[in-house]
Amino acid sequence: MADDYYQILGVSRTASADDIKKAFRKLARQYHPDVNPGNKAAEEKFKQVNSAFEVLSDEKKRKLYDEFGAEAAKIGFDEKKAEQVRAYRAAQSAGGGMPFGGGGGGGGGVDFDLGDLFDLFNRAGAGQDVSDMFGRAGAGARPPSPAGPAAGEDITATLSLSFKDALSGAERAISLQRPGRCQRCQGSGEVGTPTTCATCGGTGRVRRSGALGMSSSGMCPACRGTGRTAPPCTSCRGSGVVEETTRLTVKIPAGVQTGSKIRLSGQGAAGSRGGPPGDLYIETIVADHPLVRREGDDLYMDLPVTVSEAMLGAEVRVPTFQGEVTVKVPEGSQSGRRMRLRGRGAPSLKGGPTGDFYLTLQVKVPEQPSQEARKAAEALARSYQTDVRGALQL
Repeated sequence: MADDYYQILGVSRTASADDIKKAFRKLARQYHPDVNPGNKAAEEKFKQVNSAFEVLSDEKKRKLYDEFGAEAAKIGFDEKKAEQVRAYRAAQSAGGGMPFGGGGGGGGGVDFDLGDLFDLFNRAGAGQDVSDMFGRAGAGARPPSPAGPAAGEDITATLSLSFKDALSGAERAISLQRPGRCQRCQGSGEVGTPTTCATCGGTGRVRRSGALGMSSSGMCPACRGTGRTAPPCTSCRGSGVVEETTRLTVKIPAGVQTGSKIRLSGQGAAGSRGGPPGDLYIETIVADHPLVRREGDDLYMDLPVTVSEAMLGAEVRVPTFQGEVTVKVPEGSQSGRRMRLRGRGAPSLKGGPTGDFYLTLQVKVPEQPSQEARKAAEALARSYQTDVRGALQL
């Protein structure tokens, strides 16, 4: 059985979406190739973590994964195909008959196996007619339509960004290894002139012997149900797909966060036998900032001020990611007082207003006060009208 995605992320099967995201962020930083240069084991673990998060972070995919396990990937996490699998299982539990009008549980049933089910699901995903897979009432099943192209898988890659670049947006050139279209056969998987398949005699079907003297028919593995074969391409071994390394320029929109996904249509894995390619998803990992933290689209930073600035009020210069601004510190400000710079936060990826930048005042006293400062502090102490700790009650 394939590795369990929950075990890979180190979370329980009842983990919340936030728990899954936190586990992914921790593991992604731990095993990221930039942190472990040349470490193949860490690189493989990083790929597993990404694959697990891609499924478990998607509510629909996670639901199907919980129900079907690794088999969910074979039906492309497609709910319509999942319904067909459920119907097939229900029919088998009820007596072995086929759903959707095929032969019943008694004699004269339809030849069928689960391998055909998944194969035909793949063809359905490529837009082909699969109406013959369940046969007709009172008649045997007809051979399936010729196996056609299958769509390529989506790919997820990660990209590390600085805090500033995540806020302002950037362009990055990335190098990506992915299944690409075979140039020799143009993705068809075959070269030369097709001839009648010697395995099935041109029918596209073969019979298999099973236990207890039972037999079933299934798609011919040699011609994939077409009834004709051509010499397979030696470059791609008949798949129409070869591994390739490509370089792409990715435009990062302003406002991304760790876990944000950027979709590049048609830049995923090439489809087998000439099928359309999948999509590429770039998932961003944003480095922490030493001074600023982000919550949603709002930014937060501590702003140091002197005793005199806090007590008497002042105008101070403050850096923001859009440039410096002048902030007025009110007279009599205390440490912890929060001030807001409207519209100076992070851009919204959802098209909403830009977030705000919140400054928390921190009154700083001299670390090595002079004699003059000490005398001023003593005079200041005499100006307090009440005990500043008088209200403390435990």
